Amino acid sequence: MNSRAVITGLGCVTPLGSIVSEFWRRLLAGERGVSRLERLNPEGLRNDKAGEVKAWDFKIGDFGLDRYPSRACQFALCAARDALVDAGLSEAGTRSVMGAVLSTNFGGADMWELYVDSFREAEACPDYFDAFCFDHATRLFRQCLDVRGPTRLLSMACSSGTAAVGMAADFVRSGEAKVMLAGGHDCLALTPLAGLSNLRTITADDIKPFSADRSGTIFGEGAAYLVIEDLEHALSRSARVYAEVAGWWENNNGYHLTAPDPGAEGMTAVLLGCLRESSMRPEEVDYVNAHGTGTEYHDPAETEAIKKALGARAYEVPVSSIKGALGHLMGAAGAVEALATALAIAEGQVPPTANYTTPDPHCDLDYVPNVGRPAQVAAALSISAGIGGNNACLALRRLS
Repeated sequence: MNSRAVITGLGCVTPLGSIVSEFWRRLLAGERGVSRLERLNPEGLRNDKAGEVKAWDFKIGDFGLDRYPSRACQFALCAARDALVDAGLSEAGTRSVMGAVLSTNFGGADMWELYVDSFREAEACPDYFDAFCFDHATRLFRQCLDVRGPTRLLSMACSSGTAAVGMAADFVRSGEAKVMLAGGHDCLALTPLAGLSNLRTITADDIKPFSADRSGTIFGEGAAYLVIEDLEHALSRSARVYAEVAGWWENNNGYHLTAPDPGAEGMTAVLLGCLRESSMRPEEVDYVNAHGTGTEYHDPAETEAIKKALGARAYEVPVSSIKGALGHLMGAAGAVEALATALAIAEGQVPPTANYTTPDPHCDLDYVPNVGRPAQVAAALSISAGIGGNNACLALRRLS
């Protein structure tokens, strides 16, 4: 019989704060972390706003490092460390061999730019080259957090963080690990922002998920990591359980680089696959954390997929996108959204769709406009849909 996988620790670094309690409080209140870029020069970009982590102070001594890793890896280390502390697993001897599934879209993009500059101006710095490699994060997790078990790093566009949580739960359920860290990380840098501007997914206005006047997304930075643990292992040490990972599913519709496929078949299929794999009936779903990018075609397509998968239940449950508050956190997006979904179950509150403005007849569900609300959430879905047609969906359930 497979083991059960539960979430026992949460950690995050976001534009709304780097402590989970602060992030959650501000998110429920409808606050926004989207503002004008300060760390980077936005000249030439499609928008000068982003979900930027402000006043960031990373202390290398806290992790026994002698040089600074990429900004994205800094976020990842801090979020993962805080998740372990939250789970009560930060001290040596408190856990069995731990693994990790990490994810990112652009890795150490800031270090890539420093490397190119150093190459042009003088002798290239090999430390920069090492730090922009995607696998640098996995080595840091081994060095700084004692990750010695099964380790993977995913890059599946915007579905990466969701898939990381699902894959980590699979390692636990199969018995390959008792404890896993899972999540995603990315940072704002000119190279990815220039590319995303060129794709014209970035709005020239502001991000307004599911609103009639939406015109595109805005990107952000941060990280979220969750501790996924074998249920018996968690109960043996009286750990707090936020939620059970009931199941997950992923696919790729491969239709277009940025546009959803006609009829939202890919997103519908991933929702149905997730319900099937988690043995969850549509009428059991109490909340949907949507991808909700605020782009013209994606939001109505996602709405259609939710209605096709849940039927009449779609009109009875709250559906929200937290990207209105944070921006789109790229490889970290699905992980932060999984964290928020776990908190919705544990705390009995659903987060809002911040900056919701005007109802759209093509987006006709309950999007929890602008302020969170109390809700009894026993089961929930968290959806991600990425560039290139990558889709992933996670099912979480209150432990029973």
